[in-house]
Amino acid sequence: MPAVTASAPGKVILFGEHAVVYGQPAIAAPVTGVKVKVIVQADPLQPSGNIRIESPAINFHATRTELPEQHPLNTLFQLLEQALQISRLPAMKISINSTLPAGAGMGSSAAVSIAMIRAISQFVGLPLENEQVNKIAYEVEKAFHGTPSGIDNTVITYQMPIYYVRNQRPELIHLKDSITLVIANAGEAPSTAAMVAGVRQRWQQQPQYYEQIFHRIGRIVQSARKILEEGDWLALAPLMEENHQLLQSMGVSSPALDTLVKASLQSGAYGAKLTGGGGGGNIIALVPPEQAGQIAQRLLNEGAFHTWLTTLRPLKEDDQS
Repeated sequence: MPAVTASAPGKVILFGEHAVVYGQPAIAAPVTGVKVKVIVQADPLQPSGNIRIESPAINFHATRTELPEQHPLNTLFQLLEQALQISRLPAMKISINSTLPAGAGMGSSAAVSIAMIRAISQFVGLPLENEQVNKIAYEVEKAFHGTPSGIDNTVITYQMPIYYVRNQRPELIHLKDSITLVIANAGEAPSTAAMVAGVRQRWQQQPQYYEQIFHRIGRIVQSARKILEEGDWLALAPLMEENHQLLQSMGVSSPALDTLVKASLQSGAYGAKLTGGGGGGNIIALVPPEQAGQIAQRLLNEGAFHTWLTTLRPLKEDDQS
């Protein structure tokens, strides 16, 4: 049986993080320049159900039987067996390689899950549709993060910019024009679960204050979607500024993130904000394409640990069929 390979990109949230957990919309987009690659190979000398997982980048080496019952990967294997309607997966070796940084708010856990789901289902000859992949990946995200919004697994599964409302079918955003982003990492962030839990605790203490913030963010997201679909993308800049300020007021920014946002604007970016769970992790900056490299270098000089450039482009007619 030949080896099977599948990959999944990273993601950034353009607008709406945290508020999306409370029923507000969010906009996210794939980052195709970084990805998780999974290779599945048969292991014919082992009994059925024996699965070895190797991820050299994070020094993770384990077999399925060594995983705790509630481990996210064990959850993934169990859900796959149910979806594929098989009693036990065949013996296999799974290699996970990634250029996607863990703990940086770029959807690394969801990308691993989705690449594994696709590779394994193709390996057994029963490839799953996007909707099935997304459903399994969301359940695995729960095992990783507790109460995720569902946006990471959705945008990475469909690999397109989306307008997302929790528990509703994602809507494709048809970009009018290309936009160029610099993504900059401000350092290791607390877990997404910890940041989400912190917001929930503060919301419970001040529900009216936080509900007002969530609704303001929801209106920003709706305005941003209209701009993305109709053009005039420079109008995104003040929306990014407002969204970042609201995230600051929620307590999810950090001095390092604020420094990079300020440096981006001083370097010629049109707009900038944190992206993801916050507390660390990444910012995104909307930049003139011809200045993207220069702005990225300035952010490295200002303390960014790493930068990535990505361009979101309108779908071609062939892609929409």
